[in-house]
Amino acid sequence: MERVNQTSSVSEFILLGLSSRPEDQMPLFILFLTMYLITIIGNLLIILAIRSDPHLQTPMYFFLSFLSFTDICFTTTIVPRMLVNFVSGKTISYAGCLTQMYFVYALGNTDSCLLAVMAFDRYVAICDPFHYVTIMSHHRCALLVALSCSLPHLHSLLHTLLLNQLNFCDSNVIHHFLCDLSPLMKLSCSSTFVNEIVIMIEGSVFVVTPFLFIAFSYTRILITVFNIPSAAGKRKAFSTCGSHLTVVTLFYGSIFYVYLQPVSTYTVRDHMATIVYTVLSSMLNPFIYSLRNKDLKQGLRKLMGRRKPQAAPS
Repeated sequence: MERVNQTSSVSEFILLGLSSRPEDQMPLFILFLTMYLITIIGNLLIILAIRSDPHLQTPMYFFLSFLSFTDICFTTTIVPRMLVNFVSGKTISYAGCLTQMYFVYALGNTDSCLLAVMAFDRYVAICDPFHYVTIMSHHRCALLVALSCSLPHLHSLLHTLLLNQLNFCDSNVIHHFLCDLSPLMKLSCSSTFVNEIVIMIEGSVFVVTPFLFIAFSYTRILITVFNIPSAAGKRKAFSTCGSHLTVVTLFYGSIFYVYLQPVSTYTVRDHMATIVYTVLSSMLNPFIYSLRNKDLKQGLRKLMGRRKPQAAPS
């Protein structure tokens, strides 16, 4: 950090956000505040329903509760900063920018790893049901969650430390609503060759590997499901996977659009795709999982029923 301070005159950045027009700031503030509150309440209800219902004490819902918790943290890393930018100054300190970028990448990749773990859980449940209890033991589930939460932090730390080696001596205006690698690297007045190589190799591997694991799991699941003789059995198998596949498509589709391209091609139009995987997917996940899942809907009804005041006996 000392070397950067000596060679760089940039002590803060300006996040331009989604719009520079003053008349857009309040509508955007209201929109994203509403989305943020829905995200927090929805994911919190999922966590409480899973923790309070004995019928939901299974590996699938264990992983889902951690996904919901990660979504709360992920959105909190991004949206409150956006809300401040809408109503006050758009500046963010150098340290604050790198801190936000660290947690965006750490929590975003934790989401990615948890989705891969959930795909593995569905693969075992459908393709090897007789050994499901043995394979998906509580110890193994806890280990999978621990790895899903720890490895992304190492990945994020690597990119944050590499970014900290760059010099920012000209413009400090970030054409984005958050501190992200690509727009920050475009501002650097020093060589970003090493950063780009690491992104293209290590970054791509870290993002693509969970996706390939999910694709492999669902390929095996589809083969197994098509071999199920009864139509009812096929519907049951598909119903347990439909929600997860929807979330995976929404999440990875937007991530690949944004990050599997050279830094030089990154433009403002990528903002919408970034919003999809950072804000929109976290907000929609509770709805996607609860609307297509009878057990979870029942758990939510029980949770809400407990919160209602009991009628006085007559």
